[in-house]
Amino acid sequence: MKLIIHGGFFSESQTNQEVKKAKQTALREIVELCYKYLQDHTAFETVVYTVALLEDSELFNAGTGSQIQSDGKIRLSASLMDGKTLRFSGVINVEDVKNPICVAEKLQDYEDKVLSGKGAQDFARENGFDYYNPETPQRRMEYEQKLSDSIRLGTVGCVALDGDGNLAAATSTGGKGFEIPGRVSDSATAAGNYCNGFAGISCTGVGEDIVSGAVAAKIVTRVTDGMPLFFATEKTLDELKPFDGFAGIIGISANGDIYHADTHPYMVWALHDTQIQVFE
Repeated sequence: MKLIIHGGFFSESQTNQEVKKAKQTALREIVELCYKYLQDHTAFETVVYTVALLEDSELFNAGTGSQIQSDGKIRLSASLMDGKTLRFSGVINVEDVKNPICVAEKLQDYEDKVLSGKGAQDFARENGFDYYNPETPQRRMEYEQKLSDSIRLGTVGCVALDGDGNLAAATSTGGKGFEIPGRVSDSATAAGNYCNGFAGISCTGVGEDIVSGAVAAKIVTRVTDGMPLFFATEKTLDELKPFDGFAGIIGISANGDIYHADTHPYMVWALHDTQIQVFE
């Protein structure tokens, strides 16, 4: 059993050591808790549980504490893919919910598996997801002051391999901040989150670059065709160089290989495969 998570790139923690340390501590606590959860749950159940915990932490740009868009509103995107069933589901630009990954999970059982905007919000309400405002004072301050040192590259994600050899991947984001309303990131697409029976990948970085490189789906396809996870990842990230693509990935293959990589350090990540490793 293996578990790897990410919390996006450093953003403000590049200049704030207290924030950096807090993020590392949070990742360590979450990966340890969720690895224990994985012992008695499927990979699919575990990635939902893990990403929901990451969404609940104000330190990361997903769920509570998400970035505010140019019109003053927060819109969330998340997706989920089960490597066993090959079902992908997600929500794009949904408003006023606490855990978009849980709405994405609910959509697994529906024919229409990816919803956006008001349709996603209506679906959430009809299925018992109450109103929730994910805004925090820190994000409001950043929005009002338009801080120039906020890189806004946050996303959270998880890939898990369970005891039965099944893989799952989940990704959630609050966007890049100050974007045009309606902008779609990679997080709720197969470019940013993809999984099958051979490998699972969750991405973070600049959504437009990740979509242009079809990163997650391309890595998984290459692993499926026989390429080791390491080489599949490095080849795919190399293909972003012509346009200086900004991306980071976490991944696990069915044979237990676990890998993380980024094109522009530093991605915040943690993994657990009987021992904890946290980005330092």
